[in-house]
Amino acid sequence: MAEYVAPAAVRIVANEAKEFASPYLRYFFRYGQIVEDFKNQRMALKLTKQRVDTDVDEAKRQTEIIYDDVKNWLRSAEQELEETQNLQDEIDRVKCFKWCPKWGWRYSLSKKLAKKTPIISKLFETSNFAQVGYRRPLQGIEFITSADFMDSESSQSAFNQIMEAINAKGVNMIGLHGMPGVGKTTLAKEVGKHAREQKLFDKVVMFTMSQNPNIRTIQDKVAEMFGLNFHTNTEEGRAEELFRSMQRVNKILVIVDDLWEEFKMERIGIPFGDEHEGCKILLTTRRQQVCTKMNCKEIQLDILSEDEAWVLFRDKTGLEDDCSTLNDVAKEVAAQCKGLPLAIVVVAKALKGESLNGWRDANQRFKDSTHLYDEEVLGGVIEPLKLSYDYLKKGINQMTGNHIQMCFLLCSLFPEDKEISIEILIMCGIGVGLFPNVYSIEDKRKKIIEALKKLQKSGLLLETDGADTIRIHDVIRDFAHWLTSTGENRFMVKDKLKEWPHMDESYTAIALWNCSSIIKNFPDKVEFSKLKTLFLEGEWKRNRDDNFLVVFGTFFEEMKALQVLLLKCVSFSLKGFPSLPNLKTLCCVDCELENFSSSLTNMRSLEILALIGTKIDEISEELVKLSALKYFCLSGVGVEKEMNIPPNLVSRLTSLQELYVETKNNLNLLELKSLSRLTALSLELSTNQIPQEDFVLPKLQRYDIVGGYYSSDREAFRRLNIQNFSSSISAFNNLFCNVEELSLRNVGGQKNIVPSIDEMGVNELTSLHLESCNDMEFLIDTKKDQGSTVAFSNLVELNIESMVSLKGLCYGVSPSRFLQNLKQVSIERCEELQVIFQMDKLSEKVKCQAPLLSNLTILKLYSLPKLERIWEVKQSHRAIASLQSLKVVRIDYCDNLKTIFSPCLALSMLHLEELYIRYCDRLEQVIGFGQEDEIIENDSPLCCLPKLRILRIQICPNLKYVCANTWTQGLQSLESVYIRGCSQLIQVFNMEQNKHGQDIVLPELGSQKLVLHNVENSSQLCNTDVPVLNEGCIVVGNHKEVFQVQGGYSFSSIEKLELRNLFEVQVIWNDFAQVVTLENLTTLRLSGCKKLRYIFSPMMAHSLSHLKVLSIIGCEEIERLILAKDQVSSSSSNGDTSLQPMSFPNLTEIVVINCKNLNSLFPFGFIYVLSKLETLIVRGNSKLEQVFELEDEVEVVAEEEMKFDKLKWLTLQELPGLIHFFPKGYHSVFPAMTQLKVRDCPKLTTGFIIDSEDFVHCKTKLVEQDAVEESTSVRDAIFNENIYWSRRRR
Repeated sequence: MAEYVAPAAVRIVANEAKEFASPYLRYFFRYGQIVEDFKNQRMALKLTKQRVDTDVDEAKRQTEIIYDDVKNWLRSAEQELEETQNLQDEIDRVKCFKWCPKWGWRYSLSKKLAKKTPIISKLFETSNFAQVGYRRPLQGIEFITSADFMDSESSQSAFNQIMEAINAKGVNMIGLHGMPGVGKTTLAKEVGKHAREQKLFDKVVMFTMSQNPNIRTIQDKVAEMFGLNFHTNTEEGRAEELFRSMQRVNKILVIVDDLWEEFKMERIGIPFGDEHEGCKILLTTRRQQVCTKMNCKEIQLDILSEDEAWVLFRDKTGLEDDCSTLNDVAKEVAAQCKGLPLAIVVVAKALKGESLNGWRDANQRFKDSTHLYDEEVLGGVIEPLKLSYDYLKKGINQMTGNHIQMCFLLCSLFPEDKEISIEILIMCGIGVGLFPNVYSIEDKRKKIIEALKKLQKSGLLLETDGADTIRIHDVIRDFAHWLTSTGENRFMVKDKLKEWPHMDESYTAIALWNCSSIIKNFPDKVEFSKLKTLFLEGEWKRNRDDNFLVVFGTFFEEMKALQVLLLKCVSFSLKGFPSLPNLKTLCCVDCELENFSSSLTNMRSLEILALIGTKIDEISEELVKLSALKYFCLSGVGVEKEMNIPPNLVSRLTSLQELYVETKNNLNLLELKSLSRLTALSLELSTNQIPQEDFVLPKLQRYDIVGGYYSSDREAFRRLNIQNFSSSISAFNNLFCNVEELSLRNVGGQKNIVPSIDEMGVNELTSLHLESCNDMEFLIDTKKDQGSTVAFSNLVELNIESMVSLKGLCYGVSPSRFLQNLKQVSIERCEELQVIFQMDKLSEKVKCQAPLLSNLTILKLYSLPKLERIWEVKQSHRAIASLQSLKVVRIDYCDNLKTIFSPCLALSMLHLEELYIRYCDRLEQVIGFGQEDEIIENDSPLCCLPKLRILRIQICPNLKYVCANTWTQGLQSLESVYIRGCSQLIQVFNMEQNKHGQDIVLPELGSQKLVLHNVENSSQLCNTDVPVLNEGCIVVGNHKEVFQVQGGYSFSSIEKLELRNLFEVQVIWNDFAQVVTLENLTTLRLSGCKKLRYIFSPMMAHSLSHLKVLSIIGCEEIERLILAKDQVSSSSSNGDTSLQPMSFPNLTEIVVINCKNLNSLFPFGFIYVLSKLETLIVRGNSKLEQVFELEDEVEVVAEEEMKFDKLKWLTLQELPGLIHFFPKGYHSVFPAMTQLKVRDCPKLTTGFIIDSEDFVHCKTKLVEQDAVEESTSVRDAIFNENIYWSRRRR
């Protein structure tokens, strides 16, 4: 029997042993597979993180807010890559024992890798983010600047009254009224700017109403500010959505500018009054009765006093403050402006630089025009504006002056408060016959732009953010309408028409904007025999399939004098379209045209034809009949994907001077050869439309040719954008010599730009973008031309991406003026690039010119795995290179880079403000000695980085020094230092006194933050032997003490301080022998400082009156946050601190997690001074016995009540040793408590009680056996139980 039992037992034992031992055997015998799996997963995670990083960077460039889960994922991925770098290093070390492996070492490593691989794999699997960010609600461009604010007695008084009303209870609408041009809008913007800067409101939004408000446009603007996307399309539905969205924001300031009549804010969707007491409305209006009707708190903005008006006038004219005759006359002129800031500015600009006679003439004009006064419409602003208008003719011939005036009047035809397209103005100006003595469209364009600039300088037009638009002030627009209300040029402008207005035939220009598609009494025919200009716009609708304003051809029959016809959002058929013999300009924007080609014969004088976003049936041969056509634009035209243009049609438009085909088309580029007058060309081409032979257009001055996807940018003219082209690009040979912006994407067959593409050196080029041109090795090859070529002399911006063969910028001796104007450089993913700027191969001409790279301001390098040096400078060439303009440097994933700046270049970096370095695995020095022969003489004062504001270095495991062997003298501007994952860091700054005995200081550090994370071997941030440090200097390191100071010292500028993973730190600040204060510190975060013993001494605690956030995580050795009195040595006394009450009056958040040796949190006396505490989270502190410790045993006779009036969130979790929250005999009430968590606190003797009003009470039993007193008001009393409670909604 035994012989049968034994084998079975052996098998069972063997199987169990095998099952038990198999994972351990696996660590031995599958080591290679485990290593391979680990390396594959880690590399996949690294590449995925690079992709997510790129997506996040792009989202940030688009000002998006990054999702929290994406940020958490990036942190986790970064942490895993950082932690597993050590394992990667171990793998490499194990390779060294290939022939005699250390089996114990391999087993241990294999086990670690097997545990890490699934974690990495899980991270990799959770990386598919559909989006990494979302659009942040806009802050409002109106409040970025208020440079025009005139701080007068009147404006200051009105400003103070507005602020007082804003802060007053019961006032929800404030009305600011005053004369036109008095500065209401400017003051309102100043109020908005002040409210935002002082954080008086959660949101500040401003919009303009005007005489005919567009409710939908206003709703869109407000919704954008609140990050709201509408789900309904009706005006009422959108108003309700906006109403509900705004109700969710506590405090809002809405500024409604230029209100003309009583208006219900509910139409827009703005809640106020009883619907939203936190929403305040400030409106501006010319009419006081509007304020009265809307029950506003009325505030009047008066004109400037005589003295204030003179100060503003003198400032704008540039006159000296003296007693000259000129000033006497100028004061009289200033007085005629009636104290109106707008009038003062306009007149001052018109007369600036005039002679005494000119001033006298202007003064007499004022005196002779007293009849020009209409208080109801424009008040006293007409006279000064008329003077400025008349002065447009000053100093130039009569005809030119008339044309500049007409240009101004044309601007008044456009809608109020809208930006005006300069291109459309040019088309209209040419159509009405401006500058008839100038023949070419190009020259007329220059003249009109020159006129617009003169109007801007005179104050009659305003600049906008874009170079392609201008704007006219509403008061000045009203003045223009006053000018054209009578006389030879009669204009009429109407907006938001629902019914056809009464008009007589005397008008020369009519503009009807936003006409309803169901307009009443729209005539089939009108008689306007004098009409030269007609602007007609239908109601704009989001859905293009909605009804357009329908106009029949007969409508234009009696407009024989018509020269300019601008149509927007109009549908009409050209069938039966009458003959318009004088029509010069036809511009259709977002229209629908039927029978387009069939009626072109009726427009034989047409010179400008622009179809923008307009549906047409076809382009036919009939177009040839427009023999006078000089300007032809097709942009976004057609019902099909491609606009079919009949072959050889364009070649027969021989008068054509400007051609814009900005839509997919079948045009043959060679057809353009016959257009001998062509001066401007914008064209979208596919690859098969580009011919092999070159084409010549001798008069071409501006061009924008895109071979591939088109993106319109009229500012960048003389642009070539060629994509996906593998054969010769010789077709463009005649354009390369003067191209300004060149973009080549996936273009093959070119080894360089110069001489392969252009032998002359592309010296007009200002912007160069190269991407995926796999054959290109250098920008320029000078091997055959030793330094005689001038090349890239005007290049300002250089962007290079994914160039797999690129080896450098220049092969051979650098040519003359090479990159002398370069300002921005961005190079990404170039696998073979080893050196970027080689300054060791220079011709004698180059050595004599201005320093190389002296204009470079921005440098960005990303994923250049073989890059060894950014710049290569010989010692003898040090003087010919300078980084004197460099402001921003970003370097990511350059694994082979060891040094970034040499000392000689660092000396020139006087304007560097931001330095970002990430994931440079072999980087050892930021500023250091790249070459052994590079020596700085002892008597050379080395002063680096005086304007550096931000230093941010992450995951550079071999970085030892930021500034090696150099003194960083100054650093006066340093605000933020963030260093993370630099495990070998020894020193950041060398802060020794210089040889002249001058101290080195960091006065601004801390105004934002100081963060050190995972700098395990760092001995210090700054080394210093200075006995008495100046304001703001920080000495931080990974030794026993973080802040080392000698003598009395105040770190008063620091606001945020974060220290992470400083494993050797025992003391943050040792102030036993001196007073150290951090009076402006608001945030202190400590994490992973495993040997830290305490945070504050009593002396230090006294200075933390502004501390708001205190977070301590994973500080395992810490026993107390604040030293007890008996632990403070007598040497620390600077007065008896025990007599001074400790205070944290602004502390709102306390987080203490995983501090295993922490015994108590705060002395009991702190309860009285934590008056603003809102959040208290205590978790995983295994030895914690008391949250608030009674230091001196006091017998409590009767129960004492304590209050935490602001405490909302309380968490006590995983605290096995916790006995008391409060000492025995004390009772507390938490009236604001919204959430309470108590879990895994088995020894807790403090009970939490929720009464009938949902108030939380807390008390500790006097005797352990005591029961909680029964009370009718007590709903729940809990001891020693897990609690998760949140306040019920009321």
